[in-house]
Amino acid sequence: MLMATPAVAKPIPGKEAIARTARQAMTATGARGLAIAVVDRGKVVSVQAFGERNAKGDPLTPQTIMYGASLTKAVFAYSVLRLVDEGKVELDKPIAAMLEKPLPDYGNLDAYGNWADLAGDKRWRTITPRMVLNHSTGFANFHFLEPDGRLRIHFDPGSRYSYSGEGIMLLQFGIEKGLGLDAGRELQRLVFDPLQMPNSSLVWRTDFAANLADGWELDGKAVPHDERGRVRAAGSMDTTITDLANFAAALVSGQGLSKASRAELLRPSLAIRSRSQFPTLDGDAPAAEQPVGVAPSVGLITFTGPQGAAFFRGGHNDSTGNTLVCLEKGERCVLIMSNDVRAEAAFPMIVRDILGEMGAPWRWIFGDMKFI
Repeated sequence: MLMATPAVAKPIPGKEAIARTARQAMTATGARGLAIAVVDRGKVVSVQAFGERNAKGDPLTPQTIMYGASLTKAVFAYSVLRLVDEGKVELDKPIAAMLEKPLPDYGNLDAYGNWADLAGDKRWRTITPRMVLNHSTGFANFHFLEPDGRLRIHFDPGSRYSYSGEGIMLLQFGIEKGLGLDAGRELQRLVFDPLQMPNSSLVWRTDFAANLADGWELDGKAVPHDERGRVRAAGSMDTTITDLANFAAALVSGQGLSKASRAELLRPSLAIRSRSQFPTLDGDAPAAEQPVGVAPSVGLITFTGPQGAAFFRGGHNDSTGNTLVCLEKGERCVLIMSNDVRAEAAFPMIVRDILGEMGAPWRWIFGDMKFI
């Protein structure tokens, strides 16, 4: 049986060529700020920032504090795998086993989730860390997006993919209330300190204010950077492109993880059957419209393209667009962070110019967005 041979890897462009791509992207989209880092053979080879960090016109630099958004989830997943290696967490043991009492008995907690809403549906007992990290808990993205604001389980946990920040908060709750660990301190110990990420935190630090990125929304409106005072593993990380490039290099090379835990990052666990990642609870698309070979793993989305096995993780809010796309072959990554959500329309072009065509499922990620 003949098997397809992965395409020959494209040489990584030099910094000047990457800068030209960045400026082209900003001109075409109107984005005011953009940062790009490149990893090759598991090492950071380029970190650059372009444009402005705020409406005053102060420059965006590789040391500017930017909002990580849901790239936080990848950092959290990595920390959970470190805890697995330390014997403190089991991916397939229900989170219920971490807790001293039934989850609904903890009530509705502003810092975590509306657990009391789950009374009467015992399926919460089956949810595992793996289901949280591959987004198959059955929760909506967040309970406040439900028509009545109540948290509920929409399908049997583990049976299908549906993106959920609420699920991430459940695992944080299990780690903190069940195991007695502080998630913020654990990320500092397991990720930020060993991977040389001194300007990363899941809560606001006053020293961030001196070089902070505000943002721009789709209509060009400038908005201030949030000062998040509570650790939320689903998306409260502030960081820099320099720090997060170090994380990307560790992730793609497996630094700090056992072989078994590193393998979980690329092990697909569910077929994705939706036309697009959002809305999160859309049903199955017709078979011809389902993404081929796209599947969640522990903390990432995996796919196979013309250059072989790959993965990505994104991050987004109204004024932020981030993405991390990595190839297993050659341990190569492109990390893009922008404090202007308009830059997302250029992400496929930027990744293609740097890594070549790799088959990333951009339509599934971004739906009907018009790319440049």
